[in-house]
Order: sequence, then structure tokens, then C-alpha cells
Amino acid sequence: MSTPAALIFAAGLGERMRPLTDHTPKPLLEVGGKPLVVWHLENLARAGVKHVVLNTSWLAEQFEPTLGDGSRWNLTLSYVYEGGVPLETGGGMHNALRVLQDAQSPEAAFIAVNGDVWTDFEFSRLPAQPRGAAHLVLVDNPVQHPGGDFALDADHHVHPTGAETLTFSGIGVYTPNILENWRAVIGDAAGSRETPPRFKLAPLLRHAMQHGRVTGEHHRGHWTDVGTPDRLAALDIALR
Repeated sequence: MSTPAALIFAAGLGERMRPLTDHTPKPLLEVGGKPLVVWHLENLARAGVKHVVLNTSWLAEQFEPTLGDGSRWNLTLSYVYEGGVPLETGGGMHNALRVLQDAQSPEAAFIAVNGDVWTDFEFSRLPAQPRGAAHLVLVDNPVQHPGGDFALDADHHVHPTGAETLTFSGIGVYTPNILENWRAVIGDAAGSRETPPRFKLAPLLRHAMQHGRVTGEHHRGHWTDVGTPDRLAALDIALR
């Protein structure tokens, strides 16, 4: 059984997907007959998740009319608006944490997933509680990202570098303490002094990795970063 709460990062501007995202936020673009984000909602529901938080920014007003309150998937959906400028992954998680903690015990772990990826990875396989601060799903490096992101060792610990790297899928389980001392970790990064703060999650992950607090797994199935209209079209053909 997975964690009872999840966060979907849905606030991106979708600039690489234009003109498709001029009038539709990227997670609501359809692939295989339904919006990208619906694939995640169905997967989360199968995993036993009960409450899903979507952070929104670009064309935020379209999400609730399209997805409703989540009851069609036996979920409760909450929408957290970030303002006109997205808060990045770290800032978005920080901004949504209160709502996630209201949905379950404050120290409980939660799933977080990028709203612009598609995968056949079943979220029910994720641990309910990571061994450390986070557990990440890694995939083979796609052609557009040959250098990868992180290395995975035989004991399933994730490292910032290594002889062989894999790509972070945008799927993970996190404990709230991944955000502990976030300001000290990221320093004076652009946006960090704003209210609410805007910052990336990657520096916090690398910091936790250096202390052995991030585990992971290698998913060898299907995964697509739907980052361009061509990749969206190819995925749509494959799913149909």
C-alpha cells in the first residue's frame, strides 16, 4: 500500500510545448484519449492514495473545471495556486506541504510526480516510507538527456555522481524532512528570498544523497518526458 497523499507538479509554463500550451496547460494535454494528469490520477488511485494536491500556475483556472473534486477516481483533489510565476519543484513542494500534512499525519511520507511525464510504472510499487528522506524512481537515459542525473548503487542508494548514471523520472516518495534547513542548503539562489520562496528540489536531493539519505530503484519499463509536441504525438500514437 502506498502513502495516502500525493503531490502532482502541474504549475509549469510549458514553454517547449507551444503552441499547444498557449491555451491548455501541459498536464491537461491529451494523450491516448485522456489528459496526461489523468493517467497519474488513475495510477495514484490504484496505489491506494486518497488525497492528491495539484500545484498550479499557468492557466490554473482550467484544472478544477476539467478534473473536478477527484471523486470520479475516489480521490480528494486540492488545488494550490502558486501565482503567475511557478515556484519550481522545491518551492512548489514547500508551498504545498501544509495541505499535504493536513491530509495525513504531519510526518508521513508522500508521493510527488511531475505532471508532464507518462509511465507504465505502477505507483503501488513505491515504499510507503523511504529509508531516508526520499526514494526516487530512475530510468534509462533518453536520447534528449544522455548524461543522466544520478547514480544508483547495488544497495539502492542514489548518489549525485557515478560511473553510470540514470535519469530521474520525476517520480518519488518524500518525507517532509527533505525540506528541513532548505534555506541553508540552497543559499541565496534566485527566488529563495521571495514570498512564497521559489527554488529547485535538486540541490536538496543532492545534499541528502551526500548523507546517504536517498534510495532509489531502476524502472526498465516505459517512461516518456512529454517535453515537445513531437514526443506528445509519438506517445499518443503508441497509446492508441
